[in-house]
Amino acid sequence: MTTASPHRDALMRHALAAAAMGFHVFPLRPGTKIPALHGAKSCTRTGACAAGHVGWEQRATTDPAVIERCWFAGAFNIGIAPGRSGHVVIDLDMPKSPAAQDKDGCSRRGIEWGRDVLTDLCVRGGHSVAELFDTRAVATARGGEHLYYRAPSDVELRNTAATLGPLIDTRAAGGYVVAPGSITPDGTYRTTDTRDPADLPRWLVQALTPKPRTAVSAPVVRRSERLPAYVDAAVRGERDRVAAAQPGTHNKTLFVAAVALGRHVGEGNLPSTTAEHHLFTAAAHMIGDGCDCTETKVTRTIREGLRAGASTQRPSRPGNPTPPTTDGLFGTRGAA
Repeated sequence: MTTASPHRDALMRHALAAAAMGFHVFPLRPGTKIPALHGAKSCTRTGACAAGHVGWEQRATTDPAVIERCWFAGAFNIGIAPGRSGHVVIDLDMPKSPAAQDKDGCSRRGIEWGRDVLTDLCVRGGHSVAELFDTRAVATARGGEHLYYRAPSDVELRNTAATLGPLIDTRAAGGYVVAPGSITPDGTYRTTDTRDPADLPRWLVQALTPKPRTAVSAPVVRRSERLPAYVDAAVRGERDRVAAAQPGTHNKTLFVAAVALGRHVGEGNLPSTTAEHHLFTAAAHMIGDGCDCTETKVTRTIREGLRAGASTQRPSRPGNPTPPTTDGLFGTRGAA
């Protein structure tokens, strides 16, 4: 029999209160911001996952009975799935260090943290600051702030990182935030404005709406530019690796793939424009995929990787082709 725990009971009350407001909640590991539910790799495909793995976002709930059973088992922190709840949360951060603050230029402009950046953005756009902050707010454990808004019904918004500016992230479909009442080593999350979430201002909806992916036409490869079989295999391998990259690994996966193909560019067996095209086409899903990837950033990463890879090889001499190598196929194992 589980003994009574004031801390556990307080967390249960906070979870029930959040659910009563329409927020879908799920447990986080005690004292942390990490989901307590198992991941896809450790899923046994039993119980709720009998028909396939069900993640924390899908299992987040507003059912009081489920919440009581869960929090009766332990003093779990509380996660909220904004997207499932029909909300968007703007996360206003504090600079992680004075050096980072100066790098962003915040201290020089009199803008010290995310709320100041958002206010400045609002004023420069000619929008109402009062309307912007007239919504539910939660103070985070590290001194930042979460602003809750009702999500638009005509577009699905996803997570963003610094899309609006430095020290501002957003959490929507595919993301979660830590709910009030939760306690981490940095402190406690607490509600500072109990008003109901307001509608997300349209100017923010427009700014956060994912941009259409850029269509890139297939390159015309002249017969004289047909690639050696082993180079073609390397291109296909790295292209598939980039196409399968998950959020959080985009930049690293893309750079490593570009370095691998850059070696063939340096050997003179692969035109750099062909390599760049294939990598950019494979990376199209990264742009606007809930992260800070942009066309400019993706292009820069590819070109830097190709240069780095090319610099590690000497161009092949005419009539003396470079023998096949497996570097392009297997050299990045574990990079994802």
